[in-house]
Amino acid sequence: MTNVTLIPDITYAKVDGKVLQLDLYLPDIKGPVPTVIYLHGGGWGRGDKADNAETRLKPAAAQGIAVLSANYRLTPAAVYPAQIHDVKAAVRWTRAHGAEYGLETDALGLWGVSAGAMLASLAGLTPHDPALEGILGEDRDQSSLVQAIAHWFGPTDFVTTATRTPLEAHIVPPPFERALFGPGSDDEIAAKAREASPLYRVSAKAPPFLILHGDRDRMVPIADAEAFHTALSRCGAHSTFVSLGGAGHEDPVFNSALNIAITVAFLRANLVSSATSLATFSPQRGR
Repeated sequence: MTNVTLIPDITYAKVDGKVLQLDLYLPDIKGPVPTVIYLHGGGWGRGDKADNAETRLKPAAAQGIAVLSANYRLTPAAVYPAQIHDVKAAVRWTRAHGAEYGLETDALGLWGVSAGAMLASLAGLTPHDPALEGILGEDRDQSSLVQAIAHWFGPTDFVTTATRTPLEAHIVPPPFERALFGPGSDDEIAAKAREASPLYRVSAKAPPFLILHGDRDRMVPIADAEAFHTALSRCGAHSTFVSLGGAGHEDPVFNSALNIAITVAFLRANLVSSATSLATFSPQRGR
């Protein structure tokens, strides 16, 4: 374990008069420091970059990884794909400015929980997609490609949830995706549901994934995570799946020392190896 310094409220973009900011949890280790951008949960309509600071973010940073916890625009004021534009802008900002804080910028990771896990996964599976890249920030010359994704108990298949029967919607509540996608006809919502589903974006080019999910999750059934892991594995991508017995959605057990250690070890292993390879073959850093 190492000491951690908090550098709060770093602006990474501005949009419609709103300032989008990051909090940096920086471990006291020799740089460049492996870095992950963290995305909070909250059904896309609530939550903040300071959530779980003491129980999750600082403990992770203390194990030797810089954590940039990002705010993104929330529903109902902002609807999809605004949130993905924000995430990709945060990645580009980190590539452009991370070295100023001693961060490794060649290889970057995303770590999301619940709604944030969906955003991390979709952003990581769609590098340089014109429809999702957005034009936020002043660092549009930078790449939004990431080299590792930690996905904690997030939804990945909106096609299934968008077509639930009333009974199914009651058993597995609530349909947050309706707020995420905004107003529209059933056909329009169905099209957005497929476009925004990480499950339908997997390919052999996907970065390595770590998926943690509780087998008692009623908000996002574990079958969702199992299908996502299977799809990644079948297409040739690297995916590690960890099922937490007895754990519900956002269960306190996710913040256990073991699960934090598993996540940090996965991120460090993939980011350090990727950064070494990229530095060897790329004449410019952060591009």
